[in-house]
Amino acid sequence: MPDISIDAIGGGSFTGYLSLPKGNRGPGVVVIQEVFGVNQVMREISDEIAALGYVALCPDLFWRQEPGVQITDKTDAEWQKAFQLFGGFDVDKGVGDLIATMNHLRARPECTGKVGTVGYCLGGKLAYLMAARSDADCNVSYYGVGLDALLGEAKSISRPLLMHVAEKDKFVPPEAQAKVKVGLAGHPHVTLHSYPNVDHAFARIGGQHYDRAAADLANGRTRDFFKTHLG
Repeated sequence: MPDISIDAIGGGSFTGYLSLPKGNRGPGVVVIQEVFGVNQVMREISDEIAALGYVALCPDLFWRQEPGVQITDKTDAEWQKAFQLFGGFDVDKGVGDLIATMNHLRARPECTGKVGTVGYCLGGKLAYLMAARSDADCNVSYYGVGLDALLGEAKSISRPLLMHVAEKDKFVPPEAQAKVKVGLAGHPHVTLHSYPNVDHAFARIGGQHYDRAAADLANGRTRDFFKTHLG
């Protein structure tokens, strides 16, 4: 599928990887990248979501630093670059880019008008913020980082949010996870699932910490969630 151009809020433009379902029409899903750019992993995830009947669009959120960057998690040098990009990333502008992506997707003739989001790692954090700051129809967060510092935004969540938490996440210590669970307990729009004995990125196929059983469980819950709220 092609990379398309998306107009940024406030000027400029960035690219996104578009994947269409069979029949070329369906609800939309904004697929939010990890810290490695819109790489092969994110493109394959987008294709898998499209195969389920959704119009999937994965935007390049690092375009202000290095447009089109695509790296992997296979070498130390790539990890160092990923952390550098993460450190230079403006979260608020990133959310703005995601809102622009969502609006672009809603306006496309292939899209029914309903749009959800799903994000991983950095994208998991951003999916949580999309739940708080946008009118996306639903949102899914996989092992989001830094959410304990964003619990004040939970009061703004008014659409369904599904969260997948890795209990052994090396980037989210147990005390931070506990704070998130307590802070979101009883929230009428949030469903949080915790996965024991798995590390960060347990759903990244081919990744160091991929856990098929946990990934299959989480992905099945995500499929059901999208079917309920977007179908």
